Amino acid sequence: MSEQAELNRSDSRQKIQTVNPANAEPGKTYEETSLDEAKAAAAAARKAFLDWRRSSFAERSAIIHKAAEILRARKDEFARLMTDEMGKTFDEGRAEVEKCAFHCDWFADQAQDYLAHDPVDIGAGETFVTFNPLGVVLAVMPWNFPFWQVFRFAAPALMAGNGALLKHASNVPGCALAIEEVLHEAGVPRDLFRTLILPSREVEALIKDANVGAVTLTGSVEAGRSVATAAGSVLKKCVLELGGSDAYVILDDADIEAAAKIAATARMVNGGQSCIAGKRFIVVRSIAEPFERALVEAMRRYEMGDPTEEGTKLGPMVSVKARDEVHAQVTGSVDKGARLLLGGQVPDRAGAWYPPTVLSDVRPGQPAHDKEVFGPVAAIISAADEADAVRIANDSEFGLGSGVLTSDVDRGRRIASQELEAGMSFVNENVRSDPRTPFGGVKHSGYGRECSAFGIREFVNIKTVHVKPLG
Repeated sequence: MSEQAELNRSDSRQKIQTVNPANAEPGKTYEETSLDEAKAAAAAARKAFLDWRRSSFAERSAIIHKAAEILRARKDEFARLMTDEMGKTFDEGRAEVEKCAFHCDWFADQAQDYLAHDPVDIGAGETFVTFNPLGVVLAVMPWNFPFWQVFRFAAPALMAGNGALLKHASNVPGCALAIEEVLHEAGVPRDLFRTLILPSREVEALIKDANVGAVTLTGSVEAGRSVATAAGSVLKKCVLELGGSDAYVILDDADIEAAAKIAATARMVNGGQSCIAGKRFIVVRSIAEPFERALVEAMRRYEMGDPTEEGTKLGPMVSVKARDEVHAQVTGSVDKGARLLLGGQVPDRAGAWYPPTVLSDVRPGQPAHDKEVFGPVAAIISAADEADAVRIANDSEFGLGSGVLTSDVDRGRRIASQELEAGMSFVNENVRSDPRTPFGGVKHSGYGRECSAFGIREFVNIKTVHVKPLG
């Protein structure tokens, strides 16, 4: 293995092929990384980390700012790559890349302040808290925001002085390699950040490798359990951002048209394929009927179209398999008493298409109530009053995002800050991530935080230092 930890190639290596979700046509073929190669990359990353941790914040900042420049210069290219591999609309892809660039700029500018020594007066000598990098962080990332999810972790991790290995979702290898290219072109040492096209079955062994210091995962609850078990067995730091079944409480004083527009926007983020997309809309019964009508009209505006064209509101889902799973949840809910108000039909065309869909009379025992529906399906649940709506919102194994729609801002603030069991609660706005605020959940939505000072401090050793003269 060379100093650059080049990955040896073999004709016997397993290969993966991408599939365009819009037309089911096969795309490029990529060779998988073997476990031995991944471990060699981890060893090289550890060696590179020992130098990188000694670099100044100014040196790191210049590199991460350069990554932001490259992202902006190539955002159309990267948006089309996302469209080809996982079906994201071109407009949403451009916005995602721009958000990654903003995120890089933010942490390039703020990391030094976030990680500055924190003095503590304990009455004798000098005491302060310092923040030292942990080492090489293994990131297991999902397909739905293939650039954002990675940069959300990578920019703060690198600015904190860590190294990183990326194991991306198997259907977005082109995105994974493009991210590596951006960071290397920006000046990140080649071995410090590596993309591994590693089969999921090998992740546990890599987590346990001595050169990996910590792990972060964004993915399903099942994947989170597996990663947490592996990390726990070797006592390594782990951050998990898992699923969500975000509830929006629509109170009786809400402006119905405005609430429906926010609800539709929240539901249709990334075609409904987002952990923080609104999924359950809990409306006080006295306004349920007009809200149903308004939400149907708001959702109807998301017409399916060519994801490569500007202005398209809804592209395909990520795969036919994922589409079929969502459709089964819809039909299963209708079979158990839900009313289908919009959509719910599989289009007769190639690709992973599914229309905007609205279900009402959603109750416990139906998939739309009990499970995370990862697609363009809004579930309306009626509640007797505010207290009942909050109870229903909290009656979930998930706790990622939540929302309150009301004309009384003070009322909304109280419910959001004190009553909803979630990592984020927004009033009269759809939940979104931002580098300036912590992102994460509770319950089965995971633990730990990304973004902000809270996020960058997840992968550092928070060390107490006490100094006094000898004698």
